[in-house]
Amino acid sequence: MIVYNITIKIDLSVHDIWLRWMKEEHVPRIMETGCFTDNKVYRILAEDETEGITYAFQYFANSMTDYFNYKENFAAHLQKEGLDLFPGKYTAFKTILKEV
Repeated sequence: MIVYNITIKIDLSVHDIWLRWMKEEHVPRIMETGCFTDNKVYRILAEDETEGITYAFQYFANSMTDYFNYKENFAAHLQKEGLDLFPGKYTAFKTILKEV
């Protein structure tokens, strides 16, 4: 099992509309690619959220081949949507995890 983890800190000024967009539009579009079998969303608990709220979005793939298919054929377009809708309002970093 491969986990594509995206950690995102979103600015408080757009948090509510961004979270709704993520859950109702963006995550479903990623799942529609067929590259992932499941996903989960976690809010990262922090004492100080004055600069934003942080989430971990996890997408589960059966293989690295499925992940690379996503990266090569879908990722750029889907990531651009977020950049266009919420420019400068979030920071993100990505990690790939393998179940052991």
